[in-house]
Amino acid sequence: MDAEVFVPFTFFAFLGAIILVPIWLKERTKQSAHQLISQALEKGQPLDPALMRTLTEGQKQQQDRPRRTLGSGVVLLALALGFVAASFLSGGFDPSGFSGNGMLTAAAILGALGVAFILLAIVDYAAKKKDQ
Repeated sequence: MDAEVFVPFTFFAFLGAIILVPIWLKERTKQSAHQLISQALEKGQPLDPALMRTLTEGQKQQQDRPRRTLGSGVVLLALALGFVAASFLSGGFDPSGFSGNGMLTAAAILGALGVAFILLAIVDYAAKKKDQ
């Protein structure tokens, strides 16, 4: 396998592992906790209120989701603006006079993600108001 194929494959495999392994472990922990509770209920043992509160904390975090999504969108838009400013300010370092093409591409990606997060926050706020 050539380095031209191996290096990108390794990078994306590593990136996928960094993202997917914690998610998988968290779900596995939740499944084992629910299995333990179901076994306790089958045996007729009383449930500790602190344990139930710990298991329902995941639902409390979902209530903050619109605010976190909005914050992520604002941060991404600020980063996009920073990349746009940096691309225009760094133009003097390139002999051709403009070195911002790569930075403007990054700014466009970050800006699009920021707008998407802000739209998602608006949809989440609307859904939250409907539920109440």
